[in-house]
Order: sequence, then structure tokens, then C-alpha cells
Amino acid sequence: MIHKHVAYYLGHLKHDIPAGLVVFLVALPLCLGIALASGAPLFSGLIAGLIGGLVVSWASGSQLSVSGPAAGLTVIVFTAIEQLGSFAGFLVSLVLAGIIQLLLGYLRAGIIGAFFPSAVIKGMLVAIGLILIIKQLPHAVGYHQGYEGDESYMNETAAMSFQELIDSLNAFTYGSVIITVVGLLILLLWESRWLKRFSLVKLIPGPLAVVAWGIAYHLLSQKWLPDLTVHDADLVSLPATEIAGDFLNLFIMPDFSFLANPQIYSIAITLAIIASLETLLSLEAVDKLDPLKRSAPTNRELKAQGLGNLISGLIGGLPITAVIVRSSANINAGGHTKVSSFVHGLFLLLSILFFTQVMNLIPLACLAAILLQTGYKLAKPQQFFALYRQGWNQFLPFIATVVFILITDLLQGIVIGIAFGMVFVMISNYRESILLHREDNHYTLILNKDVSFLNKALLRRLLNSIDENSTVVIDGTQAKFIDHDIRETLQNFLKTAPDDNIQVELDSVLQVKLQPPASGSVREPAFTKLVATATG
Repeated sequence: MIHKHVAYYLGHLKHDIPAGLVVFLVALPLCLGIALASGAPLFSGLIAGLIGGLVVSWASGSQLSVSGPAAGLTVIVFTAIEQLGSFAGFLVSLVLAGIIQLLLGYLRAGIIGAFFPSAVIKGMLVAIGLILIIKQLPHAVGYHQGYEGDESYMNETAAMSFQELIDSLNAFTYGSVIITVVGLLILLLWESRWLKRFSLVKLIPGPLAVVAWGIAYHLLSQKWLPDLTVHDADLVSLPATEIAGDFLNLFIMPDFSFLANPQIYSIAITLAIIASLETLLSLEAVDKLDPLKRSAPTNRELKAQGLGNLISGLIGGLPITAVIVRSSANINAGGHTKVSSFVHGLFLLLSILFFTQVMNLIPLACLAAILLQTGYKLAKPQQFFALYRQGWNQFLPFIATVVFILITDLLQGIVIGIAFGMVFVMISNYRESILLHREDNHYTLILNKDVSFLNKALLRRLLNSIDENSTVVIDGTQAKFIDHDIRETLQNFLKTAPDDNIQVELDSVLQVKLQPPASGSVREPAFTKLVATATG
């Protein structure tokens, strides 16, 4: 059920408020980094985060999904702004993309999400976990060359990610390393049975304790250990707004004169399609991670994302999608309902208005520790063993998805993973659609379910394996559809069977008209029925 009463949300506030605070801490640098990578004003990333939390969370039917600016769209946004020569012009295409997504929702295009195989979704989660670990290790040691790729693995950043790892070895700072190591120990101890005995530990999520540790270390090290402190470049950086006027001046309105530019429409369609696919993928993944195994309505999600992008475009924000990293952080922090996503948006708003000075004391290294733990939970080695035990038809699509997401990007990896899954479906269909049983010189050829042209080669091989001077019963009682190529192959077999003295019996070959040859070598026993011409 997706419709909940107020009492349901109030009953989970003790879990959702701390979880929302953790998601806010994870989302804050990502919003800024994605805006920077997109060539857009920094505040546009925060606007997208605000809309994702304050608006999309309630419009969505998902209880745990978190929406905001997506790193996977940075290249599209950056290119679009360059082509149009104006961020205000790009906002027009974002408004149109939101309208297209709304239409897709009303046209029930969300059904596409049901066609993503489970093994592929699990592979996506593992790949994102590995990406998080690879992308956060440089931040963990004090090397902060752009947060924009922390949720993405685009062609433009795949090779650069490993280069960042190498570069970080020569650029680490002791202060960041200390914060990260202690932060990881806190997260590890926070989940231990020994600490969970204390009620205070149950009330405060581990990631929040890590942030408190990071701020305390920064302030104390400045005074007592200046050689081991972290520098300003190693801290969160929020745009300062001292008065309400400063806040309002950060909004940018779309320039609708760009409606005369045909490029606007192609950009809008591209944004709508890619954002919708990423949202549906994330939604499927969140449903897999949800401890309560709730299922979110995909069409409602497309409508919610369309509304979010429409509003974001009207007030100067970036494109919005459901994002798996922030959603995973939400689940990992103990979020139970959509209140946690709303709280994360509320904290973004309050931090911009009133708490920029406090937020700017948070070391990026403690956020890296939180995301490293999230990445590990997504990519646990047990996931590989579990899929391997389920068989190759599950393991190969899973491992293909992981590998190709790592070497290409999210959407390409998913497509390749689905392709691997389809191969196994075709192989299974190829083997099981037609079966041949033999007892001495008596054969039974069984046509199961749908028999298409893909099975023609198998049918020919089976027919050629029938010995001369034998009897064959062709049983089509289980077949709901028989392709023309299959009917033609069977008809040819009927004509050539007398040459090898093969007796053929037709047992209810559904929707097929097979003309027995005049020689009479094909007979229809009393218990069988030769069906007349197909009706369609």
C-alpha cells in the first residue's frame, strides 16, 4: 500500500529525522559538485536537491527513494548549455522535459520498469557500490578533485577515476586520513551489539556521530595540532546568504524566447528519456533494498519526477531523477518513510538560509567515510556468491552488468546486462519449446507454448534425428502460437516422411493446417484431431 495515514509517518519520526539529516549531509556536496560539473551555477544543484526533497518526496509513491540532481546527466547538461549559450535557455528545455515526463506517466510508460531483470538490478547496485568506493577513496585521503563523478561512471570519468586514485597517493593529508579512519571505526562500532545496548546509540545514527567527530576534530586540531588539521579546501563549501535578498537573488528564471530555437526540443526529449530511465532503474533498485519490500508505482513516479523537473526548470534548478546513492544512504541510515527524504530537503533549505557557517565546518573526509560504508554494503562479496549459487543464467547477466557499468556508464551497462539476460531467455526458449521423446522406434515431438522461427534450426535437427521405419506423433496441445516457419518445416517433413517409411500422427496441432500427402503415410488415429485452418 502506498497511501499512508498521518499516524503512520508520525510513528516513524524517530527513524526518519536522523536518516534525513544523514541524507542531507551526503547530498550537500553532491549537489554542489554536480552543478560545478554541469557548467551551471552552484545554487542550481541545491535548488534541484530542495525540489527533490520538498516536492518530489510527497508526489512520489516510493517511501524510501530520494530525488535530486543526478551525476549521470552532467554531460548532457554541460553540452546543452554550451550549445544554447545560456543557462536560462537550458531551463526552458528542462521545463519541457518535465512536461514530457508527466505525459509519460499518464500514458503509463512506467511499465518499462517491470522489464528490468532482477540479476541486472542487483548488478547495478553492486557496480554503484564499487563506484562509490573507487570515487570516495581520494576524498578519504584529502584529494577532492570534483564530487561530480561520485554517483556516475561516464566514459569521460571512468579512466579519470583510477587516475584520481593514483594522484591521491601523492596528495593525501594526514588530517583527512585520521578523520576517515576514525569515522569508519565509529561506523563499525556503532553497529556492534555491544554499543547497541545503549539507548543513546539507538537514537543517534552512526553517520551523524561521524559528522560530529569530523567537526570536533577540525576545531580542536586548529588549536592544538595545526600540522594535522584539514584546510579550507577539505571542507564543505556552501554559498553564503546573510539576508533573505541574497537567497532570492540566487534564483534564475527560464528565458522562453528560446522556444523558437529547435535545439530546445531535442534537448528536452533527451533529458526526459534519460532521466526517466535512470529514475525507473533507481526505483527498482530501492524496492530491492527496502527492508519492508514495498513496491512503488512506476507511473506515479514518472509524474512526480515530471512535476519536479517542471518546477526546477521554472526557478533555476538542474534536472532531477531518483538517485540510488542518496536512496541507499537513506536506507542505510534507518529511514522508514518518505519523511526522511522531505527532512533532507528541509535541512538543505535551513542550511542555505541560516547555517552555512556551521555546515562549512564539516570535513569532506567524514562524508567520504559514510559513503565508503554505503558502498561496501551495496557491493558485499556475499552478493557475488549468492548470484553464483543461483546458476549461470543469473550470474552472467549480473557480472556483465557490474563490469560494463564500470567500464562504460550506468545506462550502457544496464542495456548490456539485459542483453545477456535475453540471451539466456532465448537459449531456454530454444531448448524447451520443442522436445523429442523416443521409446524404441516410437517418437513423440512436443511443441510447448510459443514456437517461433528461432526454433526452426532445433526443429530441423530433431526431425533429422528420427530413424527410418519409425512412428512419430506430433503433439501441439501445449502450443499457443506456432510460427509460419515452423508450420512450413513440419509440412515439408510430412511430404518427405514416406521416403524413410516414417508414419506420422498429428495430435491436435493447434491453429495449423497440415495437408497429409496422398500416400497415406500420415494417419490420424481415433484419439487425435487434425485441426482445420487457423482462424488468425
